[in-house]
Amino acid sequence: MSTQLQAKDFASSQEVRWCPGCGDYAVLKSVTRALADVGAVPEKTVFVSGIGCAARFPYYVETYGFHTIHGRAPAIATGLKLANPELDVWVVTGDGDGLSIGGNHLMHALRRNVGFKILLFNNEVYGLTKGQYSPTSRVGTRSPSSPNGSFDTPILPGTFALGAGAKFIARAIDVDKDGLGKVLAAAHGFEGASFVEIMQNCIVYNDGVYNSFTDRDKEASAQIHVVHEEPLVFDNGTKGLAFDAPTMSLKIVDAHANPNEVLRHDENNRILAQLLVTMAPPEFPMALGVILRQPGSPSFEHAYYAHQPTKLERTARVADVLRQTSLWRVPPDGAPK
Repeated sequence: MSTQLQAKDFASSQEVRWCPGCGDYAVLKSVTRALADVGAVPEKTVFVSGIGCAARFPYYVETYGFHTIHGRAPAIATGLKLANPELDVWVVTGDGDGLSIGGNHLMHALRRNVGFKILLFNNEVYGLTKGQYSPTSRVGTRSPSSPNGSFDTPILPGTFALGAGAKFIARAIDVDKDGLGKVLAAAHGFEGASFVEIMQNCIVYNDGVYNSFTDRDKEASAQIHVVHEEPLVFDNGTKGLAFDAPTMSLKIVDAHANPNEVLRHDENNRILAQLLVTMAPPEFPMALGVILRQPGSPSFEHAYYAHQPTKLERTARVADVLRQTSLWRVPPDGAPK
């Protein structure tokens, strides 16, 4: 009988080199713990990253890994899943890497429902390249590239994923060990593309950007942890979310005085997911947890092999494949053979 692996078994011997206090440390701990909890097998697990602070991740996890090029991690990961659908593939990206230069690749990975887990570390800034504003930076963000404050309209990762057709969307905070762990386990168990936005603090260039809902004295009133089929309540159960028909939007109600108005979370409801991912403090609490989960659609790699079953027959040696060539022979009549 094989021994159950522990979180420490997934930690590599590499020196972890992030800034002291970076939220990435907490995420790394949660990921290694989640890998152990779900029974991951190191030799069948792969982490793929692009460029950025988060892209160091493959070095720090005792699995296979690829540190690829800026924004192209989803493309590499798609190739991996097609080459070997049995691999457990995780894509680690950031708000700049994944939503700027890599936005097109990320969009199509979600649209195709490729069977890997996408962890998007969102610190609302370019950390590796010294703090320029990113696609998720808020209006007014001061940075080396926006000394007078950014005037760009930011992307909301959740609405981006919804628009691309994602079937699984979740959110968590870097230092919320319990919440992030549950989200990672749920993402791992989903067949298809799992999109997880992790709100991660950059202590050097954007410290405290999430304080409005992560400070301990604000957590209860500024966070709502959504659970399938459970009432959408927060602030120690005193407040709830209800649907406001005239404005076709959500509203906050007294959960004790109006219990019948309080909505229950439905992971299959894309309209509710749209309303939840667009909420933000101070008007509304930040929605955390599994916001959307719609199983049933085949993953890209399974659909591919269903149409081309012979492609699964991997009888050739790697050396033979590398040496083979594809030639077009053009006869005198001009018709290629």
